[in-house]
Amino acid sequence: MTAQSQERESKKPSTGRRPNEGAILKGALTAFAGRGFHGASMRAIAGEAGTSLANLYNYVPSKEALLAELLRSGLQELLGQVRGGVDAAGDDPVAQMGAAVRAYILWSAHSQATGVVALSEFRYLTGEERSDIVAARDEVQHIFTDIAERGVAEGVFGTPYPRHAARNIAQLCSAFALWYRADGGETPEALAEINVRLALGMVEASPN
Repeated sequence: MTAQSQERESKKPSTGRRPNEGAILKGALTAFAGRGFHGASMRAIAGEAGTSLANLYNYVPSKEALLAELLRSGLQELLGQVRGGVDAAGDDPVAQMGAAVRAYILWSAHSQATGVVALSEFRYLTGEERSDIVAARDEVQHIFTDIAERGVAEGVFGTPYPRHAARNIAQLCSAFALWYRADGGETPEALAEINVRLALGMVEASPN
């Protein structure tokens, strides 16, 4: 995780939330990304958020619940961007797959800390908190699976394994947050197009 990407993400505006919620989620993101779930105490999170420990507990009952809320918020944002891209792409599965991958990669570039925390700290969630995040991730996965299966049915994707291909494409997109570097010499947009081409190769899209 680069300092630039954490700083960029911490400055993202927050709207439609309760007072202090945006600051608390940003503080939690900074703490979890920098220290991990076990290393980030509630006191440290309150400090990052610029609030008191008592106020933090008024907002959320536990560190696990706070991690779940952070991931839930990030995944809902991701889901909205992927769905929006697919809806704008029309009915062509090739264009839809490209739009879904592009939206996911750009979200990962601009919300890199959230993407990394989702991959590395999700394992600490249990019970209903875990189930909620799994359901949100499944919604994102379903978009890729639906596009892949329709593309095969319409004859524009040649893969005999659309579900497997869709799973690998989603993993390709989620892993982007782990290795992307803002100072790496390639823009998020350029890297998105590379990943679109790789994804279309997985589903064996028609050259046309």
